[in-house]
Amino acid sequence: MRTVQLGRSGLAVSPVCIGGNSWGAAGRRDWGAFDEAASRPFFRKALDCGINFFDTADTYNAGESERILGRVLLDYAPRDEVVICTKIGIPMGKGPNRGGNSRKYLMAAIDASLSRLGTDHVDLLLIHRTDGVTPIAEMMQALDDMVRAGKVRYVGGSTMPAYRFAQMIGCAEANGWARPVAMQNLYNLVQREEEREMNRLCAEAGVGLVPYSPLARGFLAANRAREGGGETERARTDRMAQGLFRPCDFAVADAVADLARARGVKPTQIALAWMLHKPAMAAPVIGTTRLEHIEDAAAAVDLRLSEAEIAALEAPYEPRALPLG
Repeated sequence: MRTVQLGRSGLAVSPVCIGGNSWGAAGRRDWGAFDEAASRPFFRKALDCGINFFDTADTYNAGESERILGRVLLDYAPRDEVVICTKIGIPMGKGPNRGGNSRKYLMAAIDASLSRLGTDHVDLLLIHRTDGVTPIAEMMQALDDMVRAGKVRYVGGSTMPAYRFAQMIGCAEANGWARPVAMQNLYNLVQREEEREMNRLCAEAGVGLVPYSPLARGFLAANRAREGGGETERARTDRMAQGLFRPCDFAVADAVADLARARGVKPTQIALAWMLHKPAMAAPVIGTTRLEHIEDAAAAVDLRLSEAEIAALEAPYEPRALPLG
């Protein structure tokens, strides 16, 4: 598999990233939940397909995702051949200093993540959420100190307003600190509001997009029923998706399914190929519950869409109201 540069950095990543929200989820939900033993074939398959980029977070399954990712991945690949990303900032416990972006918490959080991962550094560290309280300069200096200490190679952000991410970039540039090179935002064919500001900011600032939920919680597999439920266990039991999708979203899914039939590929491959045509796109982060999902994603990297096909996929979309803040 080819690699791409993450933004304007020198870091080479596969154009598909494997997300770790399923690792350690056994007993926590009905779908996509794996213990360490069950996760091993997925890491092996990803590496065999040429994927070198793996994403997790300290909050994923109370830290168990990081533990499994570190133990399994580093059993199969030398540390310098893989790119490990984790995220910190969401509270990991009760108490005023058990979450957020303060220097105190961030310094403790990176050490805890490294311990769980079983490595002395992460290649990419993302601020999972901004807390709205900590000064941007305090947060960015803490991130820069992690880089200077060798605990982190590159930094970035996730799930925040574009103006807040612009502040992070500007603060880093003004002080000569480690500059964000990646943004993990919510972006897919039925969630395109990031095209208004965030994606444009990242394209102009040389920041690589590594969006999560590129298949919209599996919706773009085009197997959900309008009246509710669907063909998969996730479609039937994913409570977070209940009421999330609108009539126009089902029209988008229909367009994806129609093009997939015409091209002789799977709907998920069409949805991923659409993303990979977008400016600043580096690597969508995919969750996997079947080994074939990894193979399908790897094949989507070489699937080229015409301008007319892209327009047909995008035509049914209706803008969503933006949240305040």
